Amino acid sequence: MEGAMSRHYLFNPEGMAPATGFSYGAVVGEGKTLYIAGMTGHYGDLTIDEGIVDQFARACESLAKVIVEGGGEPSDLVSLTIYTSDMALYRDNLKPIGEAWRATFGKEFPPTALIGISELFDPKAVVELVGVAVVP
Repeated sequence: MEGAMSRHYLFNPEGMAPATGFSYGAVVGEGKTLYIAGMTGHYGDLTIDEGIVDQFARACESLAKVIVEGGGEPSDLVSLTIYTSDMALYRDNLKPIGEAWRATFGKEFPPTALIGISELFDPKAVVELVGVAVVP
């Protein structure tokens, strides 16, 4: 599903390093704040794909599903934290990870942090997404 244009104002101040794959700030429209638990690439039966791109895509789909269930649209995501246990693998897959993002959330990126960690709860998981959305 292609994400719609956000009803929130995502911005990048002039004079700062280029924001590629994220925004520096977000001013949110009216609504309720939805805090979203960490989403990994797990399916309902707790299986998980091996590749980081497939895991990232599945985590995006799950994140969007929570936002929709909470009364919003994927474009209502206003903050994202990405945790990965393999930063080199993440860097090596930036383009397909970006494509996986756009397949669910469209071309806009909220303020985002990317954090390398030693491991996730499931040793097979290499990426986890934590988000905040503001829904109508």
